[in-house]
Amino acid sequence: MMVDIVTVAMLTRRILGEENDKAMESPDRDQIDRYITSSVKSAFMKIAHFVEIKADTSHEHVLASLAEETKKLLKIETNIFSPVLSRWHPQAAVLSASLLHKLYGNKLGPFLEHSEHLTEDVVSVFPAADSLEQYIMSVMASVVGNDGLDSLCRQKLVPYEIESKSGTVVLRWVNGQLERVETWVKRAAEQETWDPISPQQRHGGSIVEVYRIIEETADQFFAFKVPMRIGELNSFCRGIDKAFQIYTQLVTQPIVDKEDLVPPVPVLTRYKKELGIKAFVKKEIQEVRPVDERKSSEIVQLTMSKLCVRLNSLYYAISQLGKLEDSISERWAKRQSDKINIRRSMNGKSKGVVSNQKNQFDGSRKEINAAIDRVCEFTGLKVIFWDLQQPFIDNMYKNNVLQARLDTIVEVLDLVLAQLCDVIVEQLRDRVVTGLLQASLDGLVRVILDGGPTRVFSPNDAPLLEEDLEILKEFFISGGDGLPRGTVENLVSRVRPVINLIKQETRVLIDDLREVTQGGKSKFGSDSKTLLRVLCHRNDSEASHYVKKHFKIPSSAPPST
Repeated sequence: MMVDIVTVAMLTRRILGEENDKAMESPDRDQIDRYITSSVKSAFMKIAHFVEIKADTSHEHVLASLAEETKKLLKIETNIFSPVLSRWHPQAAVLSASLLHKLYGNKLGPFLEHSEHLTEDVVSVFPAADSLEQYIMSVMASVVGNDGLDSLCRQKLVPYEIESKSGTVVLRWVNGQLERVETWVKRAAEQETWDPISPQQRHGGSIVEVYRIIEETADQFFAFKVPMRIGELNSFCRGIDKAFQIYTQLVTQPIVDKEDLVPPVPVLTRYKKELGIKAFVKKEIQEVRPVDERKSSEIVQLTMSKLCVRLNSLYYAISQLGKLEDSISERWAKRQSDKINIRRSMNGKSKGVVSNQKNQFDGSRKEINAAIDRVCEFTGLKVIFWDLQQPFIDNMYKNNVLQARLDTIVEVLDLVLAQLCDVIVEQLRDRVVTGLLQASLDGLVRVILDGGPTRVFSPNDAPLLEEDLEILKEFFISGGDGLPRGTVENLVSRVRPVINLIKQETRVLIDDLREVTQGGKSKFGSDSKTLLRVLCHRNDSEASHYVKKHFKIPSSAPPST
């Protein structure tokens, strides 16, 4: 019926045009153009009036309702009128769509200008307006195709740029929310007691709280139906990454530097038998631990159990990052996949459905792994140089090797390892035990090379030292239940050259040191400092005379001031 009406109208126009030459100058397409413009404007005014009347009883913002009604109007235009009018105007649907885009845009403009925050109105209007614009684009694309849509948009439309405006307000929300997340994360870490949640959950409650806070924030972020760009997602992920790094830094905050744990090296002296006891007294005076009271108190509070819970919490943090990344990536992909094609036409370039979210938290991963390594190292150093300082660093091999062997230390280490394995998660066990092995080897080398005036060694002691090193090695391998043999062998190998030097006669060591100091190479692959230290701990007059003459090494430590 509509076809007949339009046909009659066009024939009437032509008949009248015979009496009005000016009318005939305008082709049928222009007349249809005017019909469409007039009817669309009239229809839009009616729905706008209807929406305003209904506004008092509706919970939805006027512009959100108007967007929905405009979309319905366009569907009627494209499904009923445009197929008929396209006989005279091939782009009738394009004309209707572009006109409705402009009419709604005139209403939307003032609202966009004053939208600064992610209010309820913004959350209501932005998705509706964006959906309308996307639908308008799809209608136009159905007529001219995606290739023709680009030029058509440039000619006929002024984009609402809702995605850009929305991105600004979303970013403002993200920044504000991330500040709160940081505050909550700090509070959770500062209130942590570092006791395990349960025998099954050996991490602290703070990291669970941190994940709860972050996941709730992510839920809020994705619950917003407003348009977003990849930039907003990246900003959100960077903020979350920073929050995990802040947590990691707070976990390791009490972990002091190695220098605060390891006692100062005694002043290097040459051996002189009658000064041994006097030098030992001076050594005790010189080796006062240079740690202030606050740091000392913090170190004491870092028990094995609490250190393990800190490590477990860090492991929990890094082990759950993958799940968080997957969740964010999947939700973003789902959100964006249905919009990419139209957005390409609106902006002249593709936005991409989703960037690679699998590396968004690499900063956290790097920070957490470094923190785990640091705490593992600290744990080993604390056991050897702090908890066991007296039996290991101060007394082992004192006066002679036979009087204080390593086997007594191993018995204590066995208790330490038992306590450690009761708390630490299986995935971190080897890393912590490796730290303890490294510290034990550091302590052994320290005693041999920098043990002070009360440590003296002769070639006859070398087999005993080798035997002790073997005991230490097998203890950490523990018949296959401990560290991998290859790992232990590799770490122990750095001590063997030192013991090999102890095995050498004094004259051989002197000749080797003379060669090295003159620019040559050591036949033992050693350096001048190590060779000198071995000679200073050699209990014979030849070594003492040589280091006194050529290196001015005193026979005892100078008095402390």
